[in-house]
Amino acid sequence: MKSEDQPFRFFDNREKYLLFVTTTSEKAITAEHVGREFDWIKPKPPALKIFDAGVGNGMVLSRILCEMHCRFPSVPFFVVGKEISLEDTRLCLEKLADRFYEHPQMVVILTNLYYAEAPWLEPAQKSARDQQLWWDVPLEGTTVHEFSKRITQLDMQLQRGWQTKSSLKSGNPLYVKPSVMVLYRQDQAFALASIIPGKGRYEGNYDLVVAAQPYRSRMSADFKVEKVLAPLAKSLNVGGRMVVVQSTGHDPGMEIIRKLWPDEEPFVTPRHLLIKELQQDLNMEKEYFAFEGFNDERSLFTYHLHALPDEIGSNTGTSTLLAAWNAAVYVAQIEDVRLNEMLQSGDYLQATKNVLQRHGGLWFQDESFVVVRVAEELSAGNSTKSYSRRLANND
Repeated sequence: MKSEDQPFRFFDNREKYLLFVTTTSEKAITAEHVGREFDWIKPKPPALKIFDAGVGNGMVLSRILCEMHCRFPSVPFFVVGKEISLEDTRLCLEKLADRFYEHPQMVVILTNLYYAEAPWLEPAQKSARDQQLWWDVPLEGTTVHEFSKRITQLDMQLQRGWQTKSSLKSGNPLYVKPSVMVLYRQDQAFALASIIPGKGRYEGNYDLVVAAQPYRSRMSADFKVEKVLAPLAKSLNVGGRMVVVQSTGHDPGMEIIRKLWPDEEPFVTPRHLLIKELQQDLNMEKEYFAFEGFNDERSLFTYHLHALPDEIGSNTGTSTLLAAWNAAVYVAQIEDVRLNEMLQSGDYLQATKNVLQRHGGLWFQDESFVVVRVAEELSAGNSTKSYSRRLANND
C-alpha cells in the first residue's frame, strides 16, 4: 500500500499535536471540567481508582492528579493511563516525578493495550497474553530529582514495549507486544502492597474514567460505542463516573474550515446520539447505568487560542495566524493531502485572519456527558430516572 493511500490518523501528526497543545488552553480547561466530577465521587478503600483512556502528553492527567491530591490528600491513588504513542508515553512519564513527591501513596500504571483490554491490564487473546511485557518499577529516593532520574532510565523499556505496527484495515497503530509498566515509590511499597497489581487480569472497578477525545470524530456512533465507550463504562465501580469529552464544531475554528471547505462535517456524532447508542449497546445492563449530559449549561465548555489582545488586529502576526490555522485543522482533523493543496493557494491565511478579527480571537467548543454506574439494588423502578431526579435537585 502506498503511503498516500494509507488511512489518515490526525492524532499521529506530532507537529500539529504539539503545536496545538502548547498554543491553546484545551488541556487545562478539560482537566478543570473533569475535576468537577470529584464533587460526586466518594473514595472507598483500598484506593481512589481512575482510568485515563488516552493520556497523550500527560497534561490533563497531571492536572487531575493535582486536583485529586487537593481533595483527597491522604487517600491512596490507583491510576491507569492508556497510550499507544511512545512519544506521548515518554512525555507523560516526565510529568509524574513531582506527583509522586507530593502524593507518595500512589500507583501509576501505563499501558498500550486496546480500550477493551486496558482497564483490566490484560490482553483478550491468549497469544497476546503469552507475549505481554510487564515492568514493575519501584522508584528509589524521596525527591523529585531522584524520581525523575529513575524515570528517565526507562527509555529502553519504552522503546521495547511501545513498538507499533499499522492496521492494514484502518491504518490505526496496533501494539507489537502488549505492555504494562507499574510505577510507585519504593518507600511506600509496604503500604501500597494491596493495590500494586501483578501480571494477570485486574478487576477494574474505577471511580473515574476520563475519555477525552478518545476517537476520531468522523467514526460512526456504533464504532465509538462498541470499541471505546461501552468497554470503558463496564469498567466502572458502583458509583463510578465516566466523563466523555468531544468537539462540537460550533465555534470560530469551524468557521475557518468552512470558508475553505464549505461542505465539511467532521463532527457526526453529537452527545445525544452517543448516549442513545450507548444505552442500546449496554442492552440488559443499561438499567445499572445513569446518563448525564442533556443540559447544555452543564455539558458545553470552551477553550481558547493563547494570544495577546494586541496580536489580534489589522497587523496579526504570521506566527499567530499559523497557530490559529493549525488549531483549526487539527480539531477538524483535515487530512494532509487536502492541507497541502490549500497551503499552495495561500487562501488559508486570509480566511484565518478574517475569522480572528471578527471574533477578537479564536475559541473552540467541546461537549461532555457522564455515565454513572448505579447500584444494582437501585435499578428496580427505573434507577436512571430516579437518579436523574436526584441530580436535578442537587444542581
